[in-house]
Amino acid sequence: MFKRSTIQKSLFVVALSFCAVSTSFASNWQLKVGGSLLAPASNNGTLAGAKADVSYEYNLTPSVEYFFGDSPFSAELLLAVAPFKHDIKLDGAEAATFKHLPPTITAKYHLKNSTRFTPYIGVGLTVAVPWDEKLRGSNSKLEADVTYGVAGQLGFNFQPADAKNWGVFADVRYAQVESDVKLDGKDIGTLEVNPLVYTLGYSYKF
Repeated sequence: MFKRSTIQKSLFVVALSFCAVSTSFASNWQLKVGGSLLAPASNNGTLAGAKADVSYEYNLTPSVEYFFGDSPFSAELLLAVAPFKHDIKLDGAEAATFKHLPPTITAKYHLKNSTRFTPYIGVGLTVAVPWDEKLRGSNSKLEADVTYGVAGQLGFNFQPADAKNWGVFADVRYAQVESDVKLDGKDIGTLEVNPLVYTLGYSYKF
């Protein structure tokens, strides 16, 4: 199994490669900066026989998008400026915390029309890389596995009439995030976060 540091470095290299915009293709790229609310599903599974609840969290989430020529298709990579940090309650009591980065890539279809309002839909893959897992009041080792899952996206971009490159966007993503959790090396259950991610922000197309 890959070490977390190796996975994190690989994800960083992928992100840098994706963001490397060549001059000849600059007009195909769009940068987006938004604020996101990560809202876990209402049922987050059980750990050690107790009902788990994961906290809602906010973060700044830049993304980079590549448009394939004049076609309605694009690919977008969502990142975060800092890790999301969540609290976990077990049967209603504060029990643990963890951090994670959620890089998510989606292939998108834009419903182009004669207006400056452009809806889009997308489907893709998400990767959740957890670390710094801590069990409150205990020195036991808590560890969550890196997890991969499907992702979906629905949203729109709006460009005001007096804006040449700038626009505003809003979208919602679903991410399948279900991580197996170990306590001192022993499996204690699966944390089912499976969040909706609501994002609102600005876009700039080169």
